[in-house]
Amino acid sequence: MFFSESEPISKKRQPTKVDRSFSMSEFKPFDLFSDQELLDASHSTLIFDIECYSNYFLIFFKCVDTKNVCYMEMSPDSKIDYKKLEWILWNFLLVGFNSSNYDIPMLLLCLKGLSTLELKRVSDRIIKEELRIRQIEQEFNIKMPTKINHIDLIEVAPLKASLKTYAGRVHCPKMQDLPFDPNQILTRDEATAILHYCENDCDNTAILFNELQDQIKLRYVMSDQYGIDLRSKSDAQIAEHVLASEVAKINGFWPRRPAILDGQTYRYQVPAFLALAGPQAQAVLAVIEATDFRIGANGAVELPDELDNLKVKIAKGIYRLGIGGLHSSEEKTCHKADDNFMLLDRDVASYYPSIILNLGLYPKQMGEPFLDVYKTLVDRRLKAKHNGNKKEADSLKIVINGSFGKLGSKYSCLYAPDLLLQVTITGQLALLMLIEYIEMVGIQVISANTDGIIIKCPTERYDELNKIIEWWEHETQFITEETRYKAVYSRDINNYIAIKEDGKAKVKGCYSEKGSALNSALSKNPENIICNDAVIAKLTENIDIEETVRNCKDMRKFVTVRNVKGGAHKNGKYLGKVVRFYIAKNEPGTINYVLTGNKVPNSDGAKSMMDLAPIPNDLDFDYYIKCAENILYDIGYYKPKQIGLF
Repeated sequence: MFFSESEPISKKRQPTKVDRSFSMSEFKPFDLFSDQELLDASHSTLIFDIECYSNYFLIFFKCVDTKNVCYMEMSPDSKIDYKKLEWILWNFLLVGFNSSNYDIPMLLLCLKGLSTLELKRVSDRIIKEELRIRQIEQEFNIKMPTKINHIDLIEVAPLKASLKTYAGRVHCPKMQDLPFDPNQILTRDEATAILHYCENDCDNTAILFNELQDQIKLRYVMSDQYGIDLRSKSDAQIAEHVLASEVAKINGFWPRRPAILDGQTYRYQVPAFLALAGPQAQAVLAVIEATDFRIGANGAVELPDELDNLKVKIAKGIYRLGIGGLHSSEEKTCHKADDNFMLLDRDVASYYPSIILNLGLYPKQMGEPFLDVYKTLVDRRLKAKHNGNKKEADSLKIVINGSFGKLGSKYSCLYAPDLLLQVTITGQLALLMLIEYIEMVGIQVISANTDGIIIKCPTERYDELNKIIEWWEHETQFITEETRYKAVYSRDINNYIAIKEDGKAKVKGCYSEKGSALNSALSKNPENIICNDAVIAKLTENIDIEETVRNCKDMRKFVTVRNVKGGAHKNGKYLGKVVRFYIAKNEPGTINYVLTGNKVPNSDGAKSMMDLAPIPNDLDFDYYIKCAENILYDIGYYKPKQIGLF
């Protein structure tokens, strides 16, 4: 039987005592599969998750289509139906999060007959010691099946985040952390709470699965095309496999990772087309050319002291260089187009792939066939894009763009840090070259970032500007694409709002609902989205800030989601390691870290909303209005004296 309520629940002390209590009345009955319903549903999609305690092991399945549930418990009063579990394993598409490294191995070990205590020991080793699949196979004499119909979402989703974080980013109905310490001995009621917690995790995995449908469909297409299951792979992993396999067809062997030692150095090779004119730019080029770029212990190119804070002043602009992209240094600036001036954004099309192909750069372990394969992929993508074949164009974009990150990974067969260095430095210097020649004739460049520049050009000099750009394109063999703006409002180079000629806003950084990875909300935590909406409405339609804020009926626009290491609490009530909150009127106190007691940033007057709800009566509209007004100041719309700041 389970331990009684009087048994100690945890030996682990926490710096702040928090309330983790629950009521059995909050749990609703599950819509359980009957055996016949489960049989009829075979070959459909089940979201699944596993929870493991010393006296309790749970495998939970929930159908994407019917929402019906099937779960199996191993505990003092429950046993696993192994035949049924194995049948489910082989007759459904299983979708999980981090399931390749955790849930699938744990499920297979359960089928092998391990006890709850034995499973808990393996679980701890996987989580704490990062026990690898091969080690599990060797220790327990099992083989991970390769034919399981299974998708793991952890690599498909952008960047690296927890399931709770992704769920918060797409405004899941309920955010919930694991209710009990993993080392706790559970009571029966606590096991029931874990059951419902696990269902919520499955619901949030289903939300993530739905959000990633475009990426998953592309992976189905590419899996068919290349004859390997790519459904659980990241963009970079797909790129690595596709490029390596295509090159192997030419070379007759699979490329091996190069043995590049910690401390090895490289020198930048100046391309023949590069012609910097000004003395400052030439001096910077001389520094770069004479610098030894060292490989660190993690396999990445380290930033040399010589390049730390390296910058070039060209006319009114200051441009910073480094291992990454070029950055200008504007702050709190506003530029507007009118009858006398045009605002032109000129981006270099496929900048990094173009540098690779134009300079003939390839990983040494792959040889020149890499360029043949890479060019074929780039040409195929351009043709597919031109013909309106979006699926093929997008799948090839994954390969082309995803490969670049692998050039800097010492674990990849594409690893080539010298190539990565050559591409990124060339990209910066080539843009500096363009900026110099534009500024030499008295046309102002107001911003530069990685693969493009924004130019404030006198209207009557537009043809002259185009001749300079055409000359640069001829010399470098790069191609630029133009976008015209009505206005550009910048807090800094990475955070701005640009208004296009059609009246639509291009937003970047903190002013966008979406992160740069996949251009997706999954790559960025939401924070007071209504404030950005109000600012954009003001800039594009001249709608008053207050009108936009007070008329909004969508609570998702007012919440903030924040990751909190070690967990957070409000007045002793435990909230979790990912918290969702809004600012309420007359709400005392802050949300605080459990481990340190420190305030969670921007949580003065915050009230938690772990269960998403309609607009509450105590929502502090004035706070959000003030935040939006401050954004207008930050981006140069207001002068400092026009607004009373926080």
